[in-house]
Order: sequence, then structure tokens, then C-alpha cells
Amino acid sequence: MDLRVKGEGPSEPFLSARDLFETEQELSLPVDVEVRADPDERTLTGHYDDHHTLVMSRQAATSAMARELALHEFAHMARYEEAHPSHTMRTEEALFLALTGRSVERRKLAHCYQIANHMKDIYADDITLAVAPADKLVAFMESSLAAAVADRPAAAPGGWTRATSAADPEITAVNAAFALALLERHDAIDADHRLYDLARAAASDAPEVDLTTFKRLFRSLGADPDESEYRKALVDATREYVLGSEGHRAAD
Repeated sequence: MDLRVKGEGPSEPFLSARDLFETEQELSLPVDVEVRADPDERTLTGHYDDHHTLVMSRQAATSAMARELALHEFAHMARYEEAHPSHTMRTEEALFLALTGRSVERRKLAHCYQIANHMKDIYADDITLAVAPADKLVAFMESSLAAAVADRPAAAPGGWTRATSAADPEITAVNAAFALALLERHDAIDADHRLYDLARAAASDAPEVDLTTFKRLFRSLGADPDESEYRKALVDATREYVLGSEGHRAAD
């Protein structure tokens, strides 16, 4: 891989990620990496006819997860180069098929894009976890989910208690399903791992979201789907989130 690093941060995490990545994979196009003091997003990846770009914040590039973040983005680049449907299909196409004739609030529509990103991440991390240990990813997912379910008021109106505070409870439950599905897909956690307790806490705040169904949807994604198979998987996930059981009846 032809890797060029510039900007206000270290090059070592990217070089280390490249060396690890190349034990199993390779990229045909060069990669331009830029470390910025304060980009709009922690990582931002672009794909062009003659190269890929990766922009990462200095904070991320100097963190304990820097190598793993770079490796994850290289995996997305590999999926793009192989024209994997998860990385070449327009998300809008599947959302249109799933939601035709429906009025969907902006919040839920944004979550549908996040679900599509989770599906892309599943395929990218199938590569990542084939070349790197899962320990840091497990810890990162645990801490992220714990942060989303951390604040639990002792009491609330009506006698119920919330498991989540600032985070949107519905997408938090989907995020929990994604984390479990990815790690189970690669046998990366034991059955008594704390993530399961955190996922149950997230699900308790979102009765509209079936944690088990979403975990199955993410975990069962085929390794090498054609465009039609992938489109159907994304349509099913979208309908499950927006319409629930009503979506299943519509699909039938």
C-alpha cells in the first residue's frame, strides 16, 4: 500500500496499521492521510478514481485506538475497491424501497442511515478482526455503550426508571445489537460479558426496538452477498426499525 501521511500528528499508527493490514489484504490505490487539529468528524474517508483519503483528528491519531481506527478505515477502502454492495449501493435506494408511501420523522430517517453504516461496518470489521485482536474493539464498544446507559434516575414520573439519558434510547438499543452481533460473529466475547447486561439495559428503554431481531439481522449478514441480497437485508432492517411488526406484514 502506498501510504502518505501529513498534518499535525504521528505517522506511526498509520504505518503500523498498514503493516498489519497487508498481512491479509492489499489496496490497489494509494492512501493520503491527513491529521488535523479539529476536523468536523473524528475520521472521514473519501474514495476517488486514483486514490483514497483519510482525515483523522489529532486527538484520535494520538489515542490508544489510533492503529485500530486506521485499520478499520483501510478495511472500508478494501471493500470499496472490491465493489462490495455494502460500499457501492446508494443507501437512498434501499430506503426508498423500504419506506415508499410512508411519512417518517427526520430523527428516525437519520437513524436508518446509521443502521446502514452499521452494516457497512460489519463488512469492514470482518476484515479488521481477521488481522487484529478484538480486545481493544471490545473495550471500546463496552465503554461507548456504558456511556449511553450510565445515567439512571432513581425515580421518574409514573414509577418507571430510565436506563438511558441523553442518548436516543431507540438507536442506542440498535447500537447495542450491532456491537453484540459483530463480536458474536467473530466469537470475540463470552456469554457472561458485561456487554450483554448493558445491551439489556439499553433495550429496556426502547420497547419498540427488538434487540434480538436486530442482533440476528446484523449477525446473519452473508459474507459475499450480491446486490439484490444486500438490498433486501437493508430494506428488512429499515422496515424493522421504522415499522416493526407492521413492516413485516407489509413485506409479506
